[in-house]
Amino acid sequence: MLASSKHTDAVTVEDAGQRELPDGWAATTLGEACLINPRFFTEPVEDDRELTFLPMAAVEAGTGRIDLSQTRLFAEVRKGYTKFSEGDVLFAKITPSMENGKVAVAKGLTNNCGCGSTEFHVLRPRKGISGDFLLFFFLHDAFRSEARAHMAGTAGQLRVPAGFLEEADFELPPLPEQHRIVAEIEKQFTRLDASVAALKRVQANLKRYRASVLKAACEGKLVPTEAQLARAEGRDYEPADRLLERILTEHRARWESQENRRGKYKEPIAPDTSDLPELPEGWLWSRFDQVVSTLEGGTAVSATNTRSNRPVLRSSAVRQGLVDYEDFRYLPDGAKQGTDPYIATGDLLFTRLSGTLEYVGNCAVVGELRGRKIEFPDRIFRGRCVSGISPNFIQLAFAEKTLRRSLEAKAKSSAGHQRISLADLREYCIPLPPHTEQRRIVAEVERRLSVIQQAESIVEANLAKAERLRQSILKQAFSGNLVSQDPNDEPASKLLERIRAEREATQLAASNRPKPRRSKISSQNRSVLKRSS
Repeated sequence: MLASSKHTDAVTVEDAGQRELPDGWAATTLGEACLINPRFFTEPVEDDRELTFLPMAAVEAGTGRIDLSQTRLFAEVRKGYTKFSEGDVLFAKITPSMENGKVAVAKGLTNNCGCGSTEFHVLRPRKGISGDFLLFFFLHDAFRSEARAHMAGTAGQLRVPAGFLEEADFELPPLPEQHRIVAEIEKQFTRLDASVAALKRVQANLKRYRASVLKAACEGKLVPTEAQLARAEGRDYEPADRLLERILTEHRARWESQENRRGKYKEPIAPDTSDLPELPEGWLWSRFDQVVSTLEGGTAVSATNTRSNRPVLRSSAVRQGLVDYEDFRYLPDGAKQGTDPYIATGDLLFTRLSGTLEYVGNCAVVGELRGRKIEFPDRIFRGRCVSGISPNFIQLAFAEKTLRRSLEAKAKSSAGHQRISLADLREYCIPLPPHTEQRRIVAEVERRLSVIQQAESIVEANLAKAERLRQSILKQAFSGNLVSQDPNDEPASKLLERIRAEREATQLAASNRPKPRRSKISSQNRSVLKRSS
């Protein structure tokens, strides 16, 4: 019968940070419990032997799961790779893989052997130490936080030194209790994994629903069309072809009113609709340059973090449907300024390049600026819609997946980035509904996306809660509070005594093993042979 998990009669151990250990536990180090980075397999391996090959990408972060599908002949990976055997524990030593929890027990290896990334530390558990227990020990955030504090190297190439693992404190339960702890963790994690999988399915469904809302909005299937409402109400309405005709007339009038105009007026080119789907009654396909009064790039001056009176957005400030007005740098006060350098409420902003946080062609509408004057750089394009065109509807048209493909197909690769031009934006085809229908579509999209966003926030909060619960389970496990202690278990101190005795015997046998003798000829005539060669 298992006794309750009480810490009475436990011994205070200095190496365990003055924490009372649970009954039967013992304080040791990982270097004593494991062989760190062994240079040999547990059995001889010939060059023509097939074995498991494990790159870093084959280890899943935070779960202990590994992809064992890749194999190699030992001759192919003899040099330049980390060697490990069945039952060894692999611990990613490099950032960010270590922080992300890339840890695994090598189980099910081809011919019980494997080679893999040199960025793995290998820990071979000694007899009486459970590899699965070690796995969960390494998945505990508390251990990896300590490991992070001991990393060495340059930024981006930080690694956990083997010496840290050798000396790291390790509180060892009796072997039967190790097995009980592992079984209980796996039982509770299985329940958690099922909940997390369900939440991720909800996330995927919400993502698909968001895409379907945008698709329906741009196909005239989200709200009743203006043509349908006008018929039902017995009234007239302005279809998109009349709206566009009025817009083009205003384009010409604006050009003719310019005092310094040059050349002949160029009518905006109508889009080629031969490959475009049919639109609802009252709608029309339009090119983007037909529905904007201006479309231009921003200030081409190098920005700095040195404060000035001229904040300028970073390109990362524009994400799909969102502008981060706090993501900016500064332009020198004396730098050249365009005639209209500031963004304004209702402007459409587009990312010209892809980058770390943004995709090429991201589109967002500028909201309320509250009197702030912010410039935009040459890595951002700005468009201003004419009267009768809702910038929020245009933003939807640039977010809809099917329509975006035409823009992404035109993007050119340059220095690791995708890049679009003003010409690419001008040619972008917009499905244009009547003005009143644009506003109704935008209102309905915003309503539905608001519901989706609330649901996504709830899902994300529950995923974060699941991860906290996972770490709470591990914390209980390694403080002796997850399962009960059994007084019939052999104490871990006895296990450590055997481990130490076996280590001493192994070291003694190694020291007594006769060393290979050099031949007398090579010893006596080494200098002669060297000269003659």
